[in-house]
Amino acid sequence: MTLANFSAKTPAIYQLLLLTVVGATFLGGCSQLPRASSSPQQSIAPPPTSTSTPSNLGNTTSRSLPVRDDTDTNFVVAAVDKVGPAVVRIDSARTVRRQAPGDEYNDPFFRRFFGGDAPVPPAERTLRGTGSGFVINAEGQILTNAHVVDGADTVTVTLRDGRTFQGKVLGEDPLTDIAVVKINANNLPVVALGNSDMLRPGQWAIAIGNPLGLDKTVTVGVISATDRTSSQVGVPDKRIGFIQTDAAINPGNSGGPLLNARGEVIGINTAIIGGAQGLGFAIPINTVQRISQQLIAKGKVEHPFVGIQMATLTPEIKERIKNSANGNITVQADKGVLVVRVVRNSPADKAGLQQGDVIQKVDNQSVTTADKVQQIIESRNVGNSLQMDVQRNGQTQSVQVQLGAFPVRRDEP
Repeated sequence: MTLANFSAKTPAIYQLLLLTVVGATFLGGCSQLPRASSSPQQSIAPPPTSTSTPSNLGNTTSRSLPVRDDTDTNFVVAAVDKVGPAVVRIDSARTVRRQAPGDEYNDPFFRRFFGGDAPVPPAERTLRGTGSGFVINAEGQILTNAHVVDGADTVTVTLRDGRTFQGKVLGEDPLTDIAVVKINANNLPVVALGNSDMLRPGQWAIAIGNPLGLDKTVTVGVISATDRTSSQVGVPDKRIGFIQTDAAINPGNSGGPLLNARGEVIGINTAIIGGAQGLGFAIPINTVQRISQQLIAKGKVEHPFVGIQMATLTPEIKERIKNSANGNITVQADKGVLVVRVVRNSPADKAGLQQGDVIQKVDNQSVTTADKVQQIIESRNVGNSLQMDVQRNGQTQSVQVQLGAFPVRRDEP
């Protein structure tokens, strides 16, 4: 059960950034209009002027080759030169098989409608996708998004120098959209990691990746905001506080690095909001480090689990409860986090939390939003005890919840 923010509004469309290939899509993609070349954020340095000198002044038909002027470089060029060799392209493929005989294509009505030669699709087809990643270990450990490699039968990694390797997924975590891939290589260039906790809006942001299959693409912008909640981004099932940037991000950028001005990785580019421009989101590198270390060590991540569906209490929700047919719930608090539902046999159920409780504090921290409660829970470990102060029918009660492990998906072993 996901700790999702209950809302009457439809969440924003969330599109994972995986390249759509003609005839087959892996997880879907979207198109974004490129930013105008006149954008002040793109115009970081004046274009280089030619410093070449004609080799034969008396011959007006001869032309000299342009000479590179290294004095005209800037911090973006320096950052890209530093990190670029460690950025990789990841191509994934998986085989999808048609249902066994007896499916809709063998239905008698279907065949009667089309005649004896009813069109039957191939028994299986291959779906392909492209994303990005970056090397964190000289022995071939690579970070990327989980959705880039999720369900893939084969993963191919292409290095900056053109070499290709078959990759092995060491582990992936759908709740944070992080995965670790390993290739058999040595002495690889690696990235330098920054500190995403120190980010401030307005700082430079540089994205490198393979958007729409265009390898080694660099875009520049700023950090637009930090700690965007998953519900704000439109992905309430993810347990991440996102970095927002206006550096252009498109399908295929998924898994690629977001850099600061010093060329340090501060995040993994992962998401955009459909229909918007200049709204890209990245997973903070400090979160990535914490998750990837567990993936490398165990192949999986254990997330703490309480087992409630929550909603930030608002006057509208309070009024709706008051006018509902369920007279068993009385909400007197004006702010807090409403427990909408309790999962049976979950840690919350065993601790005695009830539908209609309004959470006021978690471990003595005042909470007014469901996202804040989720962030506190995510910062704890499985097995930890969490104290929740709740208001129930006008009375304040304290409940001790022992955190369990988040249930795995049904399709997982």
